[in-house]
Amino acid sequence: MRARLGDDIDDFCVKCKRIMNHAVVSLIAEEPAKVRCKTCHSDHDYRHEQPPPPKVDPRKAAALAEANGAAPAPAAATVEAEPAPVARAAAASRGRAARKKS
Repeated sequence: MRARLGDDIDDFCVKCKRIMNHAVVSLIAEEPAKVRCKTCHSDHDYRHEQPPPPKVDPRKAAALAEANGAAPAPAAATVEAEPAPVARAAAASRGRAARKKS
């Protein structure tokens, strides 16, 4: 059965976080492209009743894998290295000297 504008269709609502009744708002090649939730009135892409994949924090995933005894996942390369203790001490002393002068 082909969908038409305004038809009722079940889909996963991203706001309600459940499968709810929706109205077809737009079509592409006779398939629903956008739908509007009849409960919260939010518009979103038609998801074919599938919830979006969960967002996983890489730090939590590594901690969970480590707790379960699995090999930890490689850490993200975007984490900056912590400065060496000598560099921190030098920076701190420069800050104290600048405060004493004023």
